Amino acid sequence: MDEARARDVLAQAGLDDGAALLALGENAVFAAGDLVVKVGRADPALLGRAGRELAVAHWLAEAGIPAVRAAEPKARLVAGHPVTLWHRLPGAVRPAGPEDLAVLLRQLHALPAPPFPLAARDLLGGVERWLRLAADAIDPADAAYLRARRDAYAGEVAGLVPHLPPGPIHGDALPRNVHVGPDGPVLVDLETVSADLREHDLVVMALSRDRYGLPAESYDAFVTAYGWDVRDWEGCAVLRGARETASCAWVSQHAPTNPRALAEFRRRVASLREGDREARWSLF
Repeated sequence: MDEARARDVLAQAGLDDGAALLALGENAVFAAGDLVVKVGRADPALLGRAGRELAVAHWLAEAGIPAVRAAEPKARLVAGHPVTLWHRLPGAVRPAGPEDLAVLLRQLHALPAPPFPLAARDLLGGVERWLRLAADAIDPADAAYLRARRDAYAGEVAGLVPHLPPGPIHGDALPRNVHVGPDGPVLVDLETVSADLREHDLVVMALSRDRYGLPAESYDAFVTAYGWDVRDWEGCAVLRGARETASCAWVSQHAPTNPRALAEFRRRVASLREGDREARWSLF
């Protein structure tokens, strides 16, 4: 989905009056006055995911967890696209740091299950769709390699024995999904909130340290604020490998139209094939 298509959906929803594009990825995200509008892809399965994200927002509000708040209780379906409305947050007073994320994760991880079902974190579930979107822009051998790697890791992840009690997780726990406004840090981007191993949320930052150049002192601040280092868990390498597989496949979907994405995809696949655990990946 490109910006033009997303704006057409906004117009049909009556929300395109001066809307400014904030992000374009799995969703197109626009600022429209006091609202933020998320436009999803035209996939029937995504309407249910949008509805769950709204339910999660309501649940977190009732639990007192600082998080983005929904402006409408139900998702709209506009021209086949799920559309959700959110209250726009005040401007950031500073960038979010790893310790801000850690404090919010501690609060989230302390919650019992919500009064509605949460799916498990389907970390590898998008691999096939992303590779299909990449089509012939990527080497078929690389696609086959990632499919085989996905299948192998799916079995290993299913057999993990957690250190922490399983329960609600954010699912994409990165500082970019924390907004620090005048009232402090809040969680944003709730569509991957799941019920699964709490370690999922912690491996993300360990991978950021090893692959994306997060300074060691920043990672240490995250560990200190959370109270435990996931790298001390014997299952860490398995979750890391699964997330690397998904992250590599995610980039592939942009390869047909973006040369930078194709180059990054090739770099990531090469490092996985070579078993290079320290090769740096670029954020995309």
